[in-house]
Amino acid sequence: MTEFTHALALPRPRTLVHPGPVGPIRIEHRHANQGRHFRLGLAPGRTLQDAIIEPLMLLGVHAASMTILGGRLAKLLYCVAPPDPTGERVANYTRPIDAGAATLIFGNATLGKNARGEAIVHCHATFVCADGNVRGGHVVVDRSTVADAPIAVLATSLDGIELRITHDEETHMPLMRPFAANDVEETNHAV
Repeated sequence: MTEFTHALALPRPRTLVHPGPVGPIRIEHRHANQGRHFRLGLAPGRTLQDAIIEPLMLLGVHAASMTILGGRLAKLLYCVAPPDPTGERVANYTRPIDAGAATLIFGNATLGKNARGEAIVHCHATFVCADGNVRGGHVVVDRSTVADAPIAVLATSLDGIELRITHDEETHMPLMRPFAANDVEETNHAV
């Protein structure tokens, strides 16, 4: 029989207090009537952005959640989000950091649209840099390139949903938010 012991109480997690007004809805969500699953092989030599967007568009997918299973990148640029010294935001992305050739350990990505309605991929990943150090951060997908072998990605479409970047009053940052696909014209906000 397994005996359970009580874990020691952990300190309270750090709480981030953003500079803007707290919105009345803490978790924005929509229900997708259908979700299709795909396994992609990201094409060598392409940017992560193009290698993800193009096959999904051919499949009629405009919003998706993805798991990147690992692989090699010929070039990887990424950002981290340290505290914002201006106080305008809690954190702000750094300028892109060039990791050189890197090995992707694992990542998550989201397909949505920017303020102009163009397809965009938001990606966070863990990777081994050319110098051998393990790092993680926000991947600059339009400047990071798949190396000489396909990278496996599991994608789930969010049919009937549009994920759009809009300005968030609380965080003072552009955030990807869910909308019903037919609400696009009524709720389009510029960032």
